[in-house]
Amino acid sequence: MNTAIIVAAGSGQRFDPTQPKQFVHILGKPLIIHTLERFETCPAIDEIVLVLSESGRAEFEISNFRSEITKLRNIVVGGPTRAESVRNGLAAVSGECEVVAVHDGARPLVSVDEIIATVAKASESGAACLVGAVTDTIKTIRGDEIAGTLDRDKLRRALTPQAFKIQVLRSAFDLGEIDETVTDECYLVEKLGHPITFVEGSSRNIKITRREDIIFAEAILSGLPA
Repeated sequence: MNTAIIVAAGSGQRFDPTQPKQFVHILGKPLIIHTLERFETCPAIDEIVLVLSESGRAEFEISNFRSEITKLRNIVVGGPTRAESVRNGLAAVSGECEVVAVHDGARPLVSVDEIIATVAKASESGAACLVGAVTDTIKTIRGDEIAGTLDRDKLRRALTPQAFKIQVLRSAFDLGEIDETVTDECYLVEKLGHPITFVEGSSRNIKITRREDIIFAEAILSGLPA
């Protein structure tokens, strides 16, 4: 059995301080529903654990779209940091779970094929990260000067889902290094010393962060070129 932990417990202050971004509507549905639908239709995922804030859980429970997500096993309340939210979700997965895929609730444009490939890679290697190419030239700095240029062929952006055999992820969390500096699960697994394989992902798999990202998401979800 494979489980998806969808993390959507943040406040999204950069997006809109008055409305959590996971509940903003895109094409008539809350953003979080679009994300959940990707995992609902993915044959590599058997169950979903959704991590929300306390107020977010209350709002989701009364949503007209909740019944569409039949794989939803549990809704749990997140913690003050992303890592703590994931740990809360990890505690709620099925006892039969073999691979767990952690995904940002604000990434509704991930493809089913990307989910399948990442879960399959994790099943083989124990840990896998969906990544995106770096297209800009990246500079290092020293004080107020440019210090050098990095080889972008050797760089990748970490996307989600990030998938792990469950014992690997639990061992990483057992290290206890959980604070605001932990921005993804691969960071913890790196500290564990476990190798992490990667799957090349699409540039479309953006994280909705600002209002203008909604326009891009609507275009993709409508099947139109963006």
